[in-house]
Amino acid sequence: MPEISLSIGALARSVGCKVQTIRYYEQIGLLPAPARTAGAQRRYGPVQREKLSFIRHARELGFPLPAVRELLVLAEQQKSGCAQADQIAHRQLDAVNRHIAMLNSLRVELERMLQHRRGYRTGECRVIATLADHGLCRGEHHGQPTQD
Repeated sequence: MPEISLSIGALARSVGCKVQTIRYYEQIGLLPAPARTAGAQRRYGPVQREKLSFIRHARELGFPLPAVRELLVLAEQQKSGCAQADQIAHRQLDAVNRHIAMLNSLRVELERMLQHRRGYRTGECRVIATLADHGLCRGEHHGQPTQD
């Protein structure tokens, strides 16, 4: 029985990601280069679909690309122990917990800013004043990188 062959667009739809994402994962080596038709069209089989699904799920859980790469290597070594995968998951859980703590700090600071509003004009606005003067801000979120 021949393997099912998907175009890049069909693969993207079947896994729920963008075509550009698949190309990027191929470019950085997370996904191997696919077979190509005589017309140079990429063709993907069930193994590539499964790997892409794995990557997508790991990314949804917030794993950074280097950790995804490590997990993919471990997934291919089916007879090795789970200790390394557990360590990677613990690192991600720690990162999630730090992020939750930062978000809680941000929530508290935003609530505080809104509770102490002084006026209706921009010159009297507590939100504007707090953003302009870090001394008025009591949050523990300073120094955290923003995502622009």
